[in-house]
Amino acid sequence: MSTQRAVVIGISGCSSSGKTTLARLLRDIFPSTFILHEDDFYKPENQLPVKQGLVDWDCPEAISIPDMERALLHVRATGEFPPDVDSKEDQNSVGACPVTAEQVATVKARVDDWLQRSPARHALLAPEGGLAPYRLCLLDGFLLYTPAMASVMRLIDIKLFLLVSRERATQRREARDGYVTLEGFWKDPPGYVDKIVWPNYATAHSWLFRDGNVEGELDTGVLAETGIRAPLGHGLDVEMGKILNWAVDTIMQDLDVRFAS
Repeated sequence: MSTQRAVVIGISGCSSSGKTTLARLLRDIFPSTFILHEDDFYKPENQLPVKQGLVDWDCPEAISIPDMERALLHVRATGEFPPDVDSKEDQNSVGACPVTAEQVATVKARVDDWLQRSPARHALLAPEGGLAPYRLCLLDGFLLYTPAMASVMRLIDIKLFLLVSRERATQRREARDGYVTLEGFWKDPPGYVDKIVWPNYATAHSWLFRDGNVEGELDTGVLAETGIRAPLGHGLDVEMGKILNWAVDTIMQDLDVRFAS
């Protein structure tokens, strides 16, 4: 931590698994926190690959990985949002928040108490006046934990992985209005989830699961080796309140270890 000014927290999983919702909740709960979106590193649409006659936004080749690396190196070194990243993602709606204001307030009070119980924690993350010595960067991305992103993975300090069933992911994705892009706006054509989104997710993440089944059990050995954390033992479609509590507990435990070393 002596040479870093930000802890990068990756939040990954299939499209529509709740990543952006969780990132926005954590931003409001932890002090000195900002979000960096993988979607802000898409290549121009005319450079994206085509699969089964459809533009493929959901593969590693659609992302400028070198630009992501440079942005993360800047974040870790300075604790600041990269000045050359023009974020479009916060213009996209993720629908109504599935966590009540009361639940959020309860979790935030728990984090505030955690900060107050340790002068070291409070001094690092929430000093009185001025910028905190360390900040938290929430990296929200659908494709962070795949071999093609190895150079990005090494720059992520805390790796959270959200699970979702194919049925739930399809339902959520198809309910979206569309996405703001560099060129304007994109709306999924019919069949996009079945032809592109889910097959790509399964291909990219099969290595994390026993027998390669992305709706089956995660391989705990691989998780331990890579440092990827997931809400084990709760099934696939865990309600966001439980996910939020799990993520907050995981982050606090990891930060205590980091700041103590």
